[in-house]
Amino acid sequence: MERISKPRGAIRRSNLAEAVYARLKADIFEFRLLPGARFSENEVAARSRVSRTPVREALMRLAREGYLQVHAKAGWSVQPLDFDQFEHLYDLRIVLELAAVQKLCAGKNRGALDGLRSVWLVSPRKRLTDGARVARLDEEFHTALVAATGNPELARVHQSITERIRILRRLDFTHSERIIYTYQEHAAILRAVLARNEKRASALLRAHVESSKAEVRTISLHRLHLAHLDAQGG
Repeated sequence: MERISKPRGAIRRSNLAEAVYARLKADIFEFRLLPGARFSENEVAARSRVSRTPVREALMRLAREGYLQVHAKAGWSVQPLDFDQFEHLYDLRIVLELAAVQKLCAGKNRGALDGLRSVWLVSPRKRLTDGARVARLDEEFHTALVAATGNPELARVHQSITERIRILRRLDFTHSERIIYTYQEHAAILRAVLARNEKRASALLRAHVESSKAEVRTISLHRLHLAHLDAQGG
């Protein structure tokens, strides 16, 4: 069968749309764009130095994924925080990660977790203190647990949830004590999984995620504003 290739113009527009999409998504997750913030296609196009066509493609994609809202004749806005929805996502996350722990404790694929030892089973003086970096490592810890089961569908659903709660996860790590607790709790969970102690690992994991879920309700406009100022460099 003869392969049909895209015209060069279509490929370039697709690449531009992908670049705009990635930049806007990063702006949302890094708090350069706050929940509820409004903007126009023209503003994004001018800032990105591209035409409105790839900008609209990127914006529509982000809207389909639930990150943006479009307003008739009034531009776009970042989706406001829906705390009820986030709590539901955390509940589903607990179900998936408990299933992963059960599989890991019963199976022989725990070697896939070796990379986590050098990150979380370290002395206090070797721990990171930067909240943004620890937030990323926290995300990687949980995705690694699920990926280690070898079930790609489980990993796919879990990754979707991870993306949707990322903004809250980053805000959670604006408090230094959360960093300390995360190191302690991840180390305990990892040791329990490596020891095949399913009961302990499950209890520790549930308590750990429930604690993060409880933090969701403490997110305030003030914390969002401080995160935005930090993202803007002051």
